[in-house]
Amino acid sequence: MDSSFDYEYAYPDYDYDKHNNGTNVSTETNEQPVFTHKPTCIKDHLCVSLLVVSVLIFLLGFFGNALVIWISGFKMKKTVNTTWYLSLAVSDFVFCAFLPFSIVQMTMEEWVFGRFMCKFAPSLLFVNMFSSIFLLVVISVDRFVSVMFPVWAQNNRTIKMAYVIVLLAWILAIGMSIPSAIFRDVGSHMGTTVCYNNYTLHPNSHKIVAVSRLLAGFIVPFLIIIICYSIIILKLRNNRMTKNTKPFKVMTALVAAFFICWLPYHVFILLELNSGEHDHDLLAKGLKIGASMAAANSFLNPVLYVFMGNDFKRKFKSSVLSKMENAMADEGRTVSRYLSRSSSMDGRASTHI
Repeated sequence: MDSSFDYEYAYPDYDYDKHNNGTNVSTETNEQPVFTHKPTCIKDHLCVSLLVVSVLIFLLGFFGNALVIWISGFKMKKTVNTTWYLSLAVSDFVFCAFLPFSIVQMTMEEWVFGRFMCKFAPSLLFVNMFSSIFLLVVISVDRFVSVMFPVWAQNNRTIKMAYVIVLLAWILAIGMSIPSAIFRDVGSHMGTTVCYNNYTLHPNSHKIVAVSRLLAGFIVPFLIIIICYSIIILKLRNNRMTKNTKPFKVMTALVAAFFICWLPYHVFILLELNSGEHDHDLLAKGLKIGASMAAANSFLNPVLYVFMGNDFKRKFKSSVLSKMENAMADEGRTVSRYLSRSSSMDGRASTHI
């Protein structure tokens, strides 16, 4: 194995033991190192670029999601829609709050926060991934039910039910993130302390974890979302609501952003399962870029809330508060009008039976 081979990047799923045949990674971090570690990130253009991107993601994501939480949680009327978006913002905010751990690791090219944070901090990436996609599925199903069963939705689509569904989505997301905490470990590699995935406990554990994340956190949810929105479009193609694209703008943008940000990560994770058939240096760079793109999804959401609401010119003339409030409220107002019209139509129809 080439001793210059270095895989330091933010929260990767790279298995050092697998690729080093267990010879270059030691779980005894207090032993005298053979190599003297010297950070080289400042000399690497890709590392510097990803470091700058990570700092921007932290700043935009942390303050952007904090603003969304403040507005949707304290300034807007509590509705089912604001409950969905508030939960998304909380998920992104928590992830961005722990992003400095990754930034420090990228800068020092060493993990200095101990075994607990090695298990906890990277797990938040997957809590964010699963909670985001599960909530996007919930929103899609909610839109589907509102359009296909308007009377039932009018009577049963309550804030209390929304809170229960959000809680279940979070519990499921945390459950799906447990493997990250189980397999994370701290070891010594070429004179430096690394936080890595130790999949040596079970020969197929790496493949099981990667495939389950791909299915539960990407493929199956997107199939559900596509099916829901396809049926909604077919149902409303002759309805006046189809002329008003506001109800679908924000949701479509959120789904597209999630797909674009997370697809490279999942692709390189699958490639890493058969890393012997691929160039290691290219794979390492791909995983670095994929992890950064996945993190970028956390700051894109509040940006989409702002710029997908009303007409572009009106946005810049209004305040930031008005922009975000309009972006999140447009969808709720339009769906409510549709439910009211559907209920009144069903009521009129029943008087003729």
